[in-house]
Amino acid sequence: MSRAQRLLDLIQLLRRHSRPVSGAALAAQLGVSLRTLYRDIATLNADGAYIDGEAGVGYVLRPGFMLPPLMFSEEEIEALVLGSAWVAERADAPLGEAARNALAKIAAVLPHDLRDRAEAATLLIGPSRPRVAAGDAEFTAIRRAIRAERKLRITYRAQDGAETKRTIWPFAIGFFDRMRVVAAWCELRNSFRHFRTDRIAAVRVTDARYPRRRHALLKEWRALEGIPAARGNSLLT
Repeated sequence: MSRAQRLLDLIQLLRRHSRPVSGAALAAQLGVSLRTLYRDIATLNADGAYIDGEAGVGYVLRPGFMLPPLMFSEEEIEALVLGSAWVAERADAPLGEAARNALAKIAAVLPHDLRDRAEAATLLIGPSRPRVAAGDAEFTAIRRAIRAERKLRITYRAQDGAETKRTIWPFAIGFFDRMRVVAAWCELRNSFRHFRTDRIAAVRVTDARYPRRRHALLKEWRALEGIPAARGNSLLT
């Protein structure tokens, strides 16, 4: 393991803990001696990290330290490139452009060798089947409503063609290969519902904020759907 990778792993270990972690535990997880660990902590502090603690007590990383991009591992670079390509291919135009811009900003400050690897990525996004989805303008409006915790007024078309007017509290969007699905609280049904965006015939963002925070809605919905929080952003699967 390179020293740069070891320093990165040390920072990641410390970030997982809000309480002090003993030097012995850190050294064991990194597979290094205590002397090496102490040297690495001194190096990170000199580079701007604030690792508080001392031998025999434990160490904790104070908030505010930003890792320089040069400390991305090769697999992390591959994950960023692959994820950005997927978003650019399957999201709405503004989100796709944001993914490309974010990747360009990262690539601009990468060390030369990592930049070359990012530009010569070997993990590719295959062509998708024709996607059935709402237009970009409507989908962008839904994303912004989720961010602002605003109620949506939608006209929703059922599988049999029947339309209903709904007021919903959107809090998440699931991306599938051929569709997108909005998870929301539906005032008409007084329960959680899933809405395929290709069946939303009309959408209007209201000025009204829904009365609960989206994080609380997401947590409750996960519990009802049996989706562990550890699955992160793997929604609606």
